[in-house]
Amino acid sequence: MKRSLIFLLFMLFALPGAWASDLAKEKRWADQVMENLFDGEAVWLQAGELKFLGLLTEAAEPKGAVVVMHGVGIHPDWQTIVNPLRVRLAAAGWTTLSIQMPILANEAELPEYQAIIPEADVRIVSALSFLKAKGFPRVTLIAHSLGTTMANHYLAGGERPDVISYVAIGMGVRGGVHSNDTLLPKIRVPLLDLYGGEDLQEVVGSADIRATAARGNPGYVQQRVPGADHFFEGEEDDLLTAVRAWLEGHPQ
Repeated sequence: MKRSLIFLLFMLFALPGAWASDLAKEKRWADQVMENLFDGEAVWLQAGELKFLGLLTEAAEPKGAVVVMHGVGIHPDWQTIVNPLRVRLAAAGWTTLSIQMPILANEAELPEYQAIIPEADVRIVSALSFLKAKGFPRVTLIAHSLGTTMANHYLAGGERPDVISYVAIGMGVRGGVHSNDTLLPKIRVPLLDLYGGEDLQEVVGSADIRATAARGNPGYVQQRVPGADHFFEGEEDDLLTAVRAWLEGHPQ
């Protein structure tokens, strides 16, 4: 607990130069997103001295709220997975906050992302605080691909009373210090492990490993969507149906 507190305080007060995330790339993504934003509004969230982009899409009569976290190297309005979730869930009654996750330069290899996984913790804390100020004290986290590892790292760090449930989409099991099979046993919030039948081999092939790693979590459910690939392209209706059913089953 003490080590976790020290880490959090360090992240909250870190200088911009201490961040390993490619902040110049984040700015380029933010400029592009805001120029082409049609649904919701851009909000700037604070993580220590770092400001990062969030997209708030408010439901007319909200049943609750969700934080949406994208995968490797992209932005909070990506056309697959992220935009359909943040826009269509809001239309269905859940206020959504899609946030920019830490990213690296285009040429970075996936193993290099292990170094910036912990940076996501303080961004998630900031997003939860933002939604709490808007009247949502308990929310659901929804993450895709590498975003699931970032969400797992946060949830595995201790009690998270402000997170009522969690949806992990396209979660694989990778090696390294922040591997999902080592993080899942520490997570206790209800968790939907959602993946496509035509997903990446890393995801499909590790389904049993994930289920075994999460066996201590009584709220863990695994669901395979036949025909869906890693980005649920052309299967957005099935994606939204599965996520909405989960949200309805874990009301806020």
